[in-house]
Amino acid sequence: MSERTALVLGGTGMLKGCADELLAQGWQVVLPSRRPEGTLGSAAKAALRGRGHVPHLSQAQGEKGGRKVTVAADWAQPHELADRVREVMERPADLLVAWVHASYRDDVLRAVAPLLAPHAPVVEVHDSGAIHPVHGVPDPALDGHPTQQVVLGFVRHGGKTHWLSHEETSVGVLEAVHRALDGRPPSVHQVGEVDTWLMRH
Repeated sequence: MSERTALVLGGTGMLKGCADELLAQGWQVVLPSRRPEGTLGSAAKAALRGRGHVPHLSQAQGEKGGRKVTVAADWAQPHELADRVREVMERPADLLVAWVHASYRDDVLRAVAPLLAPHAPVVEVHDSGAIHPVHGVPDPALDGHPTQQVVLGFVRHGGKTHWLSHEETSVGVLEAVHRALDGRPPSVHQVGEVDTWLMRH
């Protein structure tokens, strides 16, 4: 089986565990990020200037042959982001996992849509602040791609509340990823609790 490719937007923060799990399973994982791991400082960039080096790219190998490629990108420049991702992808992405701030979401997802294989599944992640108190979860951004949506809330324990940890977030998102890869019908998954107070703040 040829290497599968996942494009993970927001995968160097709270979704790092999700990206690491895909890498461990042998996927090529492409991670656009404002601060990619391993990108070079200005002195190193100056030293390499003119040698054909691409300073906005970093790669790492996983144990089972998976490969992580991080690309410097800015959500505010979606077409440049898509161009940089296109440069490093050898084939269309088989999966898109995206946690993009609501103000950039539509532009970024539409910009990367041509990089996806036909009907590739999408997993969209929303924090509770992106949920409208009347209209609820936003409609999937990409037509033609079956979309699992994940809403992240908080955990109530012993009379106290706290936001989801990185691990709790990754576990919830990975469940949606497995549903997507299994071809399950599009649906919305809530991880933790979401209430109207959070929707207003």
